[in-house]
Amino acid sequence: MYTPKAAFLTKGVGIHKDRLASFELALRDAGIEKCNLVSVSSILPPKCKIIPKDEGSKNLSPGQITFCVYARNDTNEPNRLIAAAIGVAVPKDTSIYGYLSEHHSFGEVARKAGEYAEDLAATMLATALGIDFDINKAWDERKQIYKASGHIFRTTHICQTAEGNKDGLWTTVFAAIVFLEGERNP
Repeated sequence: MYTPKAAFLTKGVGIHKDRLASFELALRDAGIEKCNLVSVSSILPPKCKIIPKDEGSKNLSPGQITFCVYARNDTNEPNRLIAAAIGVAVPKDTSIYGYLSEHHSFGEVARKAGEYAEDLAATMLATALGIDFDINKAWDERKQIYKASGHIFRTTHICQTAEGNKDGLWTTVFAAIVFLEGERNP
């Protein structure tokens, strides 16, 4: 086993008459179609640096088993708005783990879906760190509380939205954080 030391965010959209081919095209758009993706749960490993996509994708090889957290949504309903988003919450103390979240929805614009995913990741990290907050407060207000606590360094998200193809072809949206191989664990 290994603990990833780097990861990158990516997203894509694909349209095709076949559902699976639409997913493949979304992976191509995201630049990770050549990998065998393994979905993992929502932990950002300690000391895992988030790097730019162009830097990270250079480290991928065809057929490589690639761990990631991803969100995917699809539709063949014309004009239906779909979204897939990944939220990231990085602790100030990078020796502890952070949180990732995946969100897939219908009818949400990119900003709303992305902020929801970001809020979810930040809330999971905040509860793990014991930060006191009111879940009923708006995201912008909670975000300030999280940052003021001194425990959460950064939150972000990546989101892909699309409207279902007007002719009823399958439309797939995809967002992911892709882990790169890191240190081997004993």
